[in-house]
Amino acid sequence: MSTDTTLREIREVVREEMVMHVRILEALREGPRTVPEIAEAIGAPTREVVVWVMGMRRYGWLSEIKGSEGDGYFRYQAEERA
Repeated sequence: MSTDTTLREIREVVREEMVMHVRILEALREGPRTVPEIAEAIGAPTREVVVWVMGMRRYGWLSEIKGSEGDGYFRYQAEERA
């Protein structure tokens, strides 16, 4: 996970969304992961990964697996795309 404490503006984070789709989908090839696990796998701040994952979920790239494994986080998985 990135240790950078500089907060970027949301516009900057959103601008990177399409580039990050590829990295997030690659991280999910190994199986479902939580947002913090995805953040660690791609080396990005958790707060930015939340933005990208929610966008990908909204447009059908990802879905959450209902229920958490006791850590309070949903796991996300890649969806089949036509």
